[in-house]
Amino acid sequence: MSSPPDPFDARQDLADAPRVGGRQTPKDAATLILTRRLRGRDQVLMGRRAPGHVFMASKWVFPGGRIERADFSAAFATAPSSDVLGRLSREMPARRARALALTAVRETFEETGLLLAASAPVASVAGPWREFRAEGALPDLAALAYVARAVTPPGRTRRFDARFFMAPAEALLHPEPTAGSGELDEIAWLDLDDARDQDLPAITRFVLGEVHERLATPDRPLPFVRMVRGRHVVDRLD
Repeated sequence: MSSPPDPFDARQDLADAPRVGGRQTPKDAATLILTRRLRGRDQVLMGRRAPGHVFMASKWVFPGGRIERADFSAAFATAPSSDVLGRLSREMPARRARALALTAVRETFEETGLLLAASAPVASVAGPWREFRAEGALPDLAALAYVARAVTPPGRTRRFDARFFMAPAEALLHPEPTAGSGELDEIAWLDLDDARDQDLPAITRFVLGEVHERLATPDRPLPFVRMVRGRHVVDRLD
């Protein structure tokens, strides 16, 4: 079931990622929005993408990236909640739903050094999970809430079908980011109000507003942002 669409700044979206022609099928991706409350103010973890990136260079974003084959078989300490799996399973098989949750955790570690995880014995594995498991940790997927979905409009240099997850900083093994992989040239906890003043992609600005509302009303319907017949549509999914 859906409710009336929300406003979306399509002009800003076009400025963020001008059309380049050609057809691309959106790739599944996942993003993690970490939140904390410090001295009475809500904060979010964000990073600025390094200059020179083909996609959203120098913009402030949440950590995230596309799904990898290894995410389908990666081990985890806790499974996603029944609510998260239930919502995602309306869109895809449960195995892919868990893989996307793992993508969000892995990409956040790669880009910020932060571990949404439980302590575990150090393990030696190959592939993109090698450094994560070397930290003595397993992903804590139960800490995730599924809060938004957005598909990059056609004709962009990169297209993603992105699922946005949210988790509290209390679920991290340590609270402060490191340099990460270098994809983000600056990483910081930003006051929610200050974050809106940064150079943001249109979808990130929209999701920040959603975070603000969701901190007060956690069970609000999930927004699904996409382009239909040349116009942005934001549906609310119960």
